[in-house]
Amino acid sequence: MTMTQARPGAGGVGVLLKDWRQRRRRSQLEVSNQSGISTRHLSFVETGRSRPSRDMVLRIADQLEVPLRERNTLLLAAGYAPAYDERTLADDDMSAIREALDLILTGYAPYPALVVDRDWNLVQANAAVAPLLEGVAPELLEAPVNVLRLSLHPDGMSNRIVNLAEWRGHLLDRLAREHAVTGSTSTRALHDELLDYPGGISHPPPDGRIAVPMRLRTDAGELSFISTVTTFGTAVDISVAELTVEAFLPADAATAAALRGRD
Repeated sequence: MTMTQARPGAGGVGVLLKDWRQRRRRSQLEVSNQSGISTRHLSFVETGRSRPSRDMVLRIADQLEVPLRERNTLLLAAGYAPAYDERTLADDDMSAIREALDLILTGYAPYPALVVDRDWNLVQANAAVAPLLEGVAPELLEAPVNVLRLSLHPDGMSNRIVNLAEWRGHLLDRLAREHAVTGSTSTRALHDELLDYPGGISHPPPDGRIAVPMRLRTDAGELSFISTVTTFGTAVDISVAELTVEAFLPADAATAAALRGRD
C-alpha cells in the first residue's frame, strides 16, 4: 500500500477539519448532515470565515473518526482547551487498566502477547515473548523497544522469519493504513524506515488460507503464528485509546504443542 504525504498541521481549525474530511473521503454534504450543521456553515468553517464552537469541533471530529490526540489538536487550533486527558499507566487512577492488561497477557500464555503504543513501542509483554527474541542484537532491546523494528531489522528477528517478504508486505500495508487513519508523522517515518530494510515485499494470493502467518525458525523447529489485536473500545483517555494488545496464536497443531511444551 502506498502512503500519501500528510498535509502540514499549520493553519486554523478550518484547514485541519478540511484535511480530515478529505482524508476520510467525505463530502461537505455528508459531514454537515451527520453533524447537524448546514453545508454552508461547514464551508465557512473550512475557509476560516466562521469560527466553530467547541461542541461543533467535537461533533465533526466524531463523525470523521478523528483520533483523540488529534481532536485535542483541533480544539487548540480553534482556541479551546483540550478535552481528552493523557495519563501514564503508572498513575493511580489507571489501576483498572493495568489489571486488565495483566489479565489479558496472562490469559494468552503460553502464547506470546504484548502491549504496544501508537508508535509500536513496547509497553508490556508476557513471558512467552522472550524465547522468540533469541539472537536479536542487544541494542534493539534497549528502551524504547519498537516491536516492528525488532521484527524487520536485519539484526532483529528478520533472519529467522521464513516468509519474510510476505510478512513485510503485511506489516507495511498495516502501517500505511494506520497512517491513513491517524495522519501521524511518526507512523509515516517508521513505515519509511522499515521500507528501506532488506527482505523484499510479497503479496501472494490467499490460496485458501485464513490469515497471513508469521513463520519463525526457532530451536523448537519452525513455528507458525497468526496475530490478533485487542483495543480498549470505549477509551476516552489518549494513552489508553492508543494501546494495542497484539497476541500471536498457533497457526497449526505443531506450534501449539511446541509452545505448550515450553510452559
